[in-house]
Amino acid sequence: MAMAAKAEWMLRALRSGRRQMSVGRQWEEKWLTLPPVATSGTVEVKGKTKGKGNEVSSTPTTALKWIVRCCPSLPISLLHKLFRLRQVRLLSPPHMETLKRVAAKDTLNSGDRILLPQSVQPKPTPIHKPHSPLTPQQINFIRTLVIYKDPAILVLNKPPGMPVQGGINIKHSLDVVAAACLNYEYSEPPRLVHRLDRDCSGILVMGRTQTSTTVLHSIFREKTSRALDDTGEEKRILQRRYWALVLGCPRRSKGLVTASLGKVVVDNGKSDRITVVDNSTSLSSQHAITEYRVIASSSQGYTWLELSPLTGRKHQLRVHCAEVLGTPIVGDYKYGWQAHRKWGDFNLSNVEDSCEELLKEETLPFGLNLNNGSISENHPRLHLHCKQIVLPNISEALQNVQSFSNCDLSLVEGLELVADLPPYMQRSWDVTNY
Repeated sequence: MAMAAKAEWMLRALRSGRRQMSVGRQWEEKWLTLPPVATSGTVEVKGKTKGKGNEVSSTPTTALKWIVRCCPSLPISLLHKLFRLRQVRLLSPPHMETLKRVAAKDTLNSGDRILLPQSVQPKPTPIHKPHSPLTPQQINFIRTLVIYKDPAILVLNKPPGMPVQGGINIKHSLDVVAAACLNYEYSEPPRLVHRLDRDCSGILVMGRTQTSTTVLHSIFREKTSRALDDTGEEKRILQRRYWALVLGCPRRSKGLVTASLGKVVVDNGKSDRITVVDNSTSLSSQHAITEYRVIASSSQGYTWLELSPLTGRKHQLRVHCAEVLGTPIVGDYKYGWQAHRKWGDFNLSNVEDSCEELLKEETLPFGLNLNNGSISENHPRLHLHCKQIVLPNISEALQNVQSFSNCDLSLVEGLELVADLPPYMQRSWDVTNY
């Protein structure tokens, strides 16, 4: 009997082991399995034992601490993001076939195993194909965007639809294109000092030298830090004014919006968006301030606003218009989808396909089309344009001082830059002001 019982036990163990191996092979394709939690001794990873310096203590550990101990090279910010998106799993004996979600502060028991997405493993650096050289038409087009140039800075009127920086599935970005054809007589390429959204248009300032770029970076940073303490215009060394066409009209003709912003995850972690948050309850909130004034109102219910961001937060103007003023920017379907649906003048049944069709109608290099997208059409584009920037004349200041660290930028003569509206926004302006 004892022999039979032992044989039956061994058979069950063998079947269980095969079952776990089969499940394990399935998980290996999607999950990275960390070593089991131990109460003492050392951690073993794929047959290799870490040294004494990495011995596991006998005190209870949390899921986050165990991952940090096993994967010290992973950034802590990435780990927090994985937990926030609920992408960390737990296997607990004896039920080693059931994956459970685990939180960062959950306490682990001996034998527990943490599973992370395979995407956290470092991938071999891909061999990027060299960028194809720009055509003469593309070079000429980019140079027509330059609205100001001096020894220190370069200023472009950025077209809507062209990204400022490169990324996934982005073939041409302004920083790369500018480096290829806007050096002029300089040996170094122009550098970005601030950003505009892909669908936003208007003034984009670039530094032509390392020194001027550093100074411009400090100016744009100081704009945000100074705005938190003082909103007096006489003390601002940088002023930015955007024009936006919005749905509806604010209750007051001018005012100051002070509303903190924070990022929230939506669509089960597939995307995120910015929203107004309570500054006292959110540790990740960022203080944001925007001045606004009404430029013109139309009988159709549209309003042209001048927006002056005193801080530089992601999507600040779009969120302040939509959530605080209650007047979403025309063409901003991310933050004003419901308002556009209720408006009634637009056909929003197939916005994405319409945007693709718009891009197919290439009238300019880089697949850009600046004519279509006014409020006269079914699918208007984003109506947000950086119209004017006033900043210190960096070139003049650099010529007149020995050391820029001792220069008071508030005493430097201001340089005023103005950019024309793109054609589709100009058409909307004409329609609303006929």
